[in-house]
Amino acid sequence: MTAAPIENIRNFAIVAHIDHGKSTLADRLIQLTGGLTEREMVGREQVLDSMDIERERGITIKAQTVRLAYRARDGKDYVLNLIDTPGHVDFAYEVNRSLAACEGSLLVVDASQGVEAQTLANVYQALDNNHEVVPVLNKVDLPAAEPDKVKQQIEDVIGLDASDAILISAKTGENVPEVLEAIVTRLPPPKGDRDAPLKALLVDSWYDLYLGVVVLVRIVDGTLRKDQRIRMIQTDASYEVDRVGVFTPKLTAAEQLGPGEIGFLTASIKEVADTRVGDTITDDRKPCAEPLPGFRPAIPVVFCGLFPVDAANFEDLRAAMGKLRLNDASFTYEMETSAALGFGFRCGFLGLLHLEIIQERLAREFDLDLIATAPSVIYKMVLTDGKEIEIHNPVDMPDVVKIKEIHEPWIEATVMTPDEYLGAVLKLCQDRRGVQKELTYIGNRALVKYELPLNEVVFDFYDRLKSVSKGYASFDYHLTDYREADLVKMQMLVNAEPVDALSMLVHKTRAEARGRAMAEKLKELIPPHMFQIPIQAAIGGKVIARETVRAFRKDVTAKCYGGDVTRKRKLLEKQKEGKKRMRQFGKVDIPQEAFIAALKVDV
Repeated sequence: MTAAPIENIRNFAIVAHIDHGKSTLADRLIQLTGGLTEREMVGREQVLDSMDIERERGITIKAQTVRLAYRARDGKDYVLNLIDTPGHVDFAYEVNRSLAACEGSLLVVDASQGVEAQTLANVYQALDNNHEVVPVLNKVDLPAAEPDKVKQQIEDVIGLDASDAILISAKTGENVPEVLEAIVTRLPPPKGDRDAPLKALLVDSWYDLYLGVVVLVRIVDGTLRKDQRIRMIQTDASYEVDRVGVFTPKLTAAEQLGPGEIGFLTASIKEVADTRVGDTITDDRKPCAEPLPGFRPAIPVVFCGLFPVDAANFEDLRAAMGKLRLNDASFTYEMETSAALGFGFRCGFLGLLHLEIIQERLAREFDLDLIATAPSVIYKMVLTDGKEIEIHNPVDMPDVVKIKEIHEPWIEATVMTPDEYLGAVLKLCQDRRGVQKELTYIGNRALVKYELPLNEVVFDFYDRLKSVSKGYASFDYHLTDYREADLVKMQMLVNAEPVDALSMLVHKTRAEARGRAMAEKLKELIPPHMFQIPIQAAIGGKVIARETVRAFRKDVTAKCYGGDVTRKRKLLEKQKEGKKRMRQFGKVDIPQEAFIAALKVDV
């Protein structure tokens, strides 16, 4: 496969809100350009969504790339490098790095749903990367489609000229050839100098069992060839290239990659950690003068502990986490121990969906049974001696007398909702200590901007938002700053033993309500034992809520037929003593569902 002339290359990403049809449009483009034959496409919807979870949930988790050959109506042969990006807010970092490798974007908007919160977030990212954006209205075959109204929305909300937006149905293939023509006529070709020293952007990397680490690169200047000695500027490591190629979407070897091209290289790299996303790759003997700007590393915002149900599986969990980390650089973990749960790991995620996906992958791909602790965010604490510390786990919180100030992370949230649900959405944000910043209308949809504490969002805010808006509201957020807050550490005591997996930092005003709700939930979920079990929520030494799981009761007086009442009393007293002794030495088994359900408690 020979390198294409730079003026005939088009690098573009498909960006949109969740479920607006990005992956289906990618399928149609692959089909039309002959990337896969009709036979290979049969029974394979969402070709680029390769993970089982992606297919089941109908979401894209990893950005995927494919090279397509297209002969335009002007008779010229073009090379199109397509990157299909995720739509969910938790995977925004995937979108960010995909956009850095392209010059243009197709903005896909559902003609029946209109502009959503994530549409806005992704299109702004594309504009920040100086992209040429082509609006595409999908699902025009639906009876509810209102293309003219949605075009007006794109102009009003985003400020893009939508008069020449392309109306398509990715599902039926209607008008999709027009999209290919728009890509070659309306998107700019990349710039680059073939004779300059090699300068390439490391876009992504993952682990392949047969090839080792596969590195996705975008060549900016120079050429990349097999057997060339390359250097990673950030890590200062050098490697010899084993193979170079492109995805068509099958892995296809190439002689070399020239400026503007997107492809892959393998170089016997053992660890994905050695290939930092955003790094600059250059020639070892003739390096480029200065590195590319790269992009911000993914910073975890939600932390939780993952523990094996069976302590004997700890080593299996360690191995599984190492393998997952190879394919997902944004997932972090470190070892921790818990009195109630034994050995496990403290893991960092980009959001709750990311947490759920990792948990599901550990269960499916590695057959592990896990318990997850309450999700928490990073708190910054200023101690009385002036030292600043970061706390990922409420259990590690120092003594209250040593703490001068606690700062918690805040986010700016953008919520778009049909106006009939606006009242319920505002009440939800208000209840979560939100501060309203902005409220505007676009047709019959309201766009609300709120400042919210992140720890009020990580539990179940997204689920509650979908519930109060019957699924119509969309939500996007980004971290803004840390602010001082009146937070307290709340512990759950079961049979007077603290359950550290359920410890959490809560706002003083919400502590009692949350403690009571969790105690009630645990009462329903912990099965009765032979002895009475008190469940308490406590802040320091003060109990703020209590529930009791009643004991199984055997009728010890069943054999007493008549006779003196003292006989019955004696048996009952003896039973009471036995239960008291049992409670001192008895172990309470808390089922795994109880942990999960207690954490989803809605206050």
